[in-house]
Amino acid sequence: MTRPSPRQLTYTDELLADQSVYRRYADGRQEWRRRDEQGRVWWRDDRGSSGIDEPLGPRIVKRTYHDGTVIYGRENGFGRTLWSDGTLTLNRSRFGGRLGGYVAAAAGGAVLVGLVYPPEHLTPEQEAQLQSEQDDPASSGGGSDSYSSWDDAGDDGGGDFG
Repeated sequence: MTRPSPRQLTYTDELLADQSVYRRYADGRQEWRRRDEQGRVWWRDDRGSSGIDEPLGPRIVKRTYHDGTVIYGRENGFGRTLWSDGTLTLNRSRFGGRLGGYVAAAAGGAVLVGLVYPPEHLTPEQEAQLQSEQDDPASSGGGSDSYSSWDDAGDDGGGDFG
């Protein structure tokens, strides 16, 4: 089965003085995000939606909306997160202003190359397994936390739950 091409949505982040993040999406939506001590990101937007993004394991994010709807995302590096609802979010702030626009324009379809899709559904047991792998890096063969702090200039980790 061939999956349709994901809907691309770029955004830029601004780190605020209180260490929260103000996010602007290309479709005009605005979002405010705050990370808690457990690494979850609590967010709300200007259209009345809100929820929690929770890291489950290496590059897997669970997004729970205020109404209980759940989708999953997979961070694909270079500020790209592919969501199970068919949206690909692209962080333009990794490159900054005009350069970010040039990179996005030059990349065109290249941002779709090598994307790994997230799971469409996970059982509570599968989520727990992913979280235990996150808590014990040796068990996943990794050893690095892909969810870096927001003020990190970043590499290809994403780290901000696109």
